[in-house]
Amino acid sequence: MSGTLALSALAVPAAHAGDEPVAPKASAAVADVSEAVGAQRAAAGDIKVTDVTVNGGKDVTLGTTAKKKFKLSITATDPSGIKLSSGFLFLGDDSDAPTGLITPATEAEYNPTCVELDDTTKTCTVNVTADPARLRNVGAGVRWNVFAAVTNKSEEQVTMDDLKSDIRIKRASRLTVNASPEPVKKGKTITVSGALTRANWDTKKYAGYTKQSVQLQFKKKGASSYSTVKTVKSDSKGNLKTTVKASVDGTFRYVFAGTSTTPAVTSAGDAVDVR
Repeated sequence: MSGTLALSALAVPAAHAGDEPVAPKASAAVADVSEAVGAQRAAAGDIKVTDVTVNGGKDVTLGTTAKKKFKLSITATDPSGIKLSSGFLFLGDDSDAPTGLITPATEAEYNPTCVELDDTTKTCTVNVTADPARLRNVGAGVRWNVFAAVTNKSEEQVTMDDLKSDIRIKRASRLTVNASPEPVKKGKTITVSGALTRANWDTKKYAGYTKQSVQLQFKKKGASSYSTVKTVKSDSKGNLKTTVKASVDGTFRYVFAGTSTTPAVTSAGDAVDVR
């Protein structure tokens, strides 16, 4: 079920903003009809979304298979009070024809948990699930739109699809390191290799992240922190390779600072024994 259809299935008797109300009795004056229509439109028009928060404001990272559930919270206000709000995330200019969707996993999950802030304002939260099977690389690092359906206590509803999320969806990254030979004589050359890869949502596999700057760091045995030795560029397959002179026992690691589409990642450490 698409997000829009699922929202329309909410068990809430509501009319979209601008819908005509049920026609009054035939004996009513034309002026009364116009007044009734205008009153409903005005009431629905008073509904305002004041805040949208996705995953507590933290970016969401996904690999190639595992789904990830997180929260979408919508704060709305209306003079008559808010009954509930629900929604989902989408990519594209039109929520009815999205290029990407992140929605509640089941129809029941469209029903929110709401907290009343005061007589007019309420924050409602739904769980949405990002599924790599429904994602493409174009959705990484960009701002997703939020569709919201908000119903006030007078049972009027408005829908909005021009809201913006405050986080990015990122492609999971991996980083490895291997320092050799082990053990090594003091003054000899140590080769430190590794690989930087990230999730490819188009192929559903991990692939090399090419031409990226990665720091090689070293921590002397007994020390509490690492220091940067040099910066290495990943090659056309995401591989890393550089050399250093053996001096003292310690541990090497690679550190990638991340980009707008891919999160930062640090490899495990690889200890070397210098003799």
